[in-house]
Order: sequence, then structure tokens, then C-alpha cells
Amino acid sequence: MEKEKQLQRSLSSSMKAPPAKLFLVFSLTLAISCFLVLLSVSLIWVGKSSSPTHFQQTHHFFLQFNPLFDVNTSTRSSTGSISSELTSFSSEKDANFSREEPEAAEEEEEDDEEVSKVVQEQSTNDNTLFESKFSALLVNNSVSATQFQNIETYPNLSKNKGDDSIGVEEKGKNNGIGGGGGGCDLTKGKWVFDERYPLYTNKTCPYIDEGFNCVGNGRLDKDYMRWRWQPQDCNFPSFNATKMLESIRGKRLVFVGDSLNRNQWESMLCLLMGAIKDPKKVYETRGRRITKSKGIYSFRFVDYKCTVEFYVTHFLVRESTARLGKKRLQTLRIDTIDRGSSRWRGADILVFNTAHWWSHSKTKAGINYYQQGNQIHPHLDGMVAFRRALTTWGSWVDRYVSPRKTRVFFRTSAPSHFRF
Repeated sequence: MEKEKQLQRSLSSSMKAPPAKLFLVFSLTLAISCFLVLLSVSLIWVGKSSSPTHFQQTHHFFLQFNPLFDVNTSTRSSTGSISSELTSFSSEKDANFSREEPEAAEEEEEDDEEVSKVVQEQSTNDNTLFESKFSALLVNNSVSATQFQNIETYPNLSKNKGDDSIGVEEKGKNNGIGGGGGGCDLTKGKWVFDERYPLYTNKTCPYIDEGFNCVGNGRLDKDYMRWRWQPQDCNFPSFNATKMLESIRGKRLVFVGDSLNRNQWESMLCLLMGAIKDPKKVYETRGRRITKSKGIYSFRFVDYKCTVEFYVTHFLVRESTARLGKKRLQTLRIDTIDRGSSRWRGADILVFNTAHWWSHSKTKAGINYYQQGNQIHPHLDGMVAFRRALTTWGSWVDRYVSPRKTRVFFRTSAPSHFRF
């Protein structure tokens, strides 16, 4: 009996580890765990940093656009429509859409910023996704000379000369628009320093937005304004404000889009003012001063009977609201053109843009945000929504813009806007 008790006491004592040993075991286990976690994080970080950062691959749908896309010559001349150039591909039907209660009639806008008449374009098929061929057209065809009124090319221009002096007024070469010549890829070239620039300053142009008035806001260096783009195989003609005004005499030049197009519009106003002797003969038709609070402007050049206009739209399609259960949400109606579309009609030159706003968190996430008809997508990929929106825009252009009267351009985002 005593032997059994002694055996039990020895077993129990052997099972009790000293506190010091327990602490050492715990510390060793914790150290090993931390080491494994740090090793895993390091391997993941090294893998990401070693992979090349290539925006064109990551954001291929956007970045394959060239800076300026002439819709008329690239698409409509060959197919007769823009929307027909958007290739559809089959997909499963979007299921489990949340239903929106019928929307009440829209209230009249108090400010004339909003358009009273809304042109709506419904999607033709909810079961079809559309993939734009814009990027393929641009990458394969580059920007042909015909798209820029036959800018003359110079095939003998050496790539390896390294001569930054090749400019828009080089002797012995016709730099004017309208000459003969073949194709020229305007996207291949380099920035060259030109002492003749800038073509305007904050002192010569009264239309520079306060937020973009670098010199007026205290910037001292001015060399950044003296760089211009030099294509490698051809020369840009020098900008001639008088010729530009003559070319748009009696016409409407309209910019439609976000702040990128707003900046282009302001720059065009400043460039054209270089040919105006009496500034009083240029005025905003509503008497407005350019501010960020307004998104509709039309400047009239009296002597040339033309207008240079801007209409803000972030997506080209319609920002709206819809009811989801008891909540009313902000939505983007990717099957309906923007409210301001009636103002764009009748223009002689239309310059559209959209891209950057599609990269914001809400648009990228696409959760209960994108709307088609009375259906709100619980989740829709931002790239898919972007394609559908461009299809809506293309359908509107096909329906309401005459290729005989109007020249249509589509320009995209700046590369820096993809660093998000």
C-alpha cells in the first residue's frame, strides 16, 4: 500500500514543472511565433516590391487610351456608329438585384446649373456586358495624320540625333495643318525646352482659375512652363490664335467633362485671347466669373461670332439617388446620359473626357451604387460599370450628334491620376 502511495507522489511531483521552466517554454514558443509572422510579412513585401509596377498593365483599360481620340475619323467613318464599335460579350444574368421603389418626379432645379430637360438612354440588354474597343483602336492605329488634318511627317528624322532644337518652325518644312503626308504617332516623342514658351501668363490671361494660378499664388520658378512635346517623326504646327479663331468662326467649341477638361477649356480661352485686341469683345454669356462653384460657362468672341463652352460632368452618365429599403442612396445610372446632355447638342466641336472619378473609393467598390433602370447592383465591378457608361455615352453620340456637322473627340486621364 505504501509503495502505491509513493508511486503516486512521485508521478504527481514529476508532472509539476517549476515556474522557471514554464516561463522559458512560453517565451520560446512566443519567440518562434513572432519570427514566423515576421518572416511571412517580409516574404510578402519582397514579392510585391520585386514585381514591376506597370500602370499600363494594372489599369490597362484606361491607360491604353491615347490622349486625344477623334471619334469621327477613328470610328464613325468606318462603321457609321460609335456604339457598334463596342464589342459585347456574354455574361451571366445579374441576379438578386435590389429593387428600387419608383422614383418620384424630379424637382425643378432652382439654379440654371441643372438642365430642365433630361435625355435618358436605357440600356438595351441587362444580360449583356459591353467591352470598349476604344483602346484597341488607339493602340493599333495610333493617332493617324488624317485624325489631325494630315499633319505632315518627316520619316528621315533620326531617332538618335538627340537634337532638342527640332521645333515647330524648323526651316524647310511645312509645319502647317492641312499638308500631305502619312501617319504620325504623336504619342512617341519627348519633352523639349523652348524659350518661346509660355504662350500666355496670368498677366495676359484673366481666365486662369485661382487654384491653378501658380505664379499668382507665389510660385517663383517659371521654367516648368517652357516645356513642350516634340513628336519624334513629325512636328506640331505652332499655335496660331488668329487661325484658330478663324477656323471656329460662327461655331460652338464645347468641352464636356471633369476638371481635366475644365483646365483644357481655360487654357484654350487663354490661348485665343492672344489674338484679341479688345478684351471687352469677349464675355461670358451669363455674366459669370470663373469659379469652382459653377460648372456651366459659355464665352462669346464677338468679332468671330463663336463660343467656347464648358459643361461639367464627372462620369458622362447621370448621378442620381434611389431608394433601397428605407434608405435613399446616391447612385450612378450607368444606362442614362448626364442631365446636361441637352446643352451639348448642336455643338460643332465636342471634346469629352472621363476617367479619374471612376477610381474613387465608392465607384471602385461598386456596392449598392450602380443603377440600371430600377435595379441597383448589390456589387458591380468598376471596370464593367465604366464600359457600360461609355456604351451609354456612345449611343447618345450616335443618336444625337451628326457626323456631318460635329467633330467629336474623347480624351482621357493624366498618367499621374493613376497613382492611387
